Amino acid sequence: MELEHKFCRLGDTVNVSDGTVIEGYASLFDRKDQGGDVVAKGAYATSLKTMKSGIKMLWQHDPAQPIGVWDEVREDSKGLWVKGRILTDVAKGRDVAALIAAGAIDGLSIGYRAVKAAKNDKGGRLLSELELWEVSLVTFPMLPDARVAGKGDDPAEITMRELAAVFTEARNAMITR
Repeated sequence: MELEHKFCRLGDTVNVSDGTVIEGYASLFDRKDQGGDVVAKGAYATSLKTMKSGIKMLWQHDPAQPIGVWDEVREDSKGLWVKGRILTDVAKGRDVAALIAAGAIDGLSIGYRAVKAAKNDKGGRLLSELELWEVSLVTFPMLPDARVAGKGDDPAEITMRELAAVFTEARNAMITR
């Protein structure tokens, strides 16, 4: 079984507190990622029932480098919400916490297997059921809005970036019609 990953440019949906607690969205519904794929609402439901607490927190999708634990992983109306802890008792966990604090790393990415997916006419897919295996901290997440926000990020600035992203997405949609 080959796992797929979503990683590319960055957005603003995840917060870090105390340098180690991460919480926010690892995946957003109905948003096209850099590969042209869209995750449908409910795509993780079956997997979350089956996997329960088995979703791993990895560094750059490397199964040899677990860096923490996800205490909560759930779907809501917006997407896949996660909350977990980077383990600083692990050397790589300390490194990751330092990289996040410095602003060098701020991405989240999912590792999954597509159970049900339909191709669209532009080469992308509508992912309607996914088997979620892990959520990684990465340099480049595939979904532009899957990133870790630093302690000093101004919430008003984040909101303006989100609004700008909505306008950019709408403009791009109009251009491609």
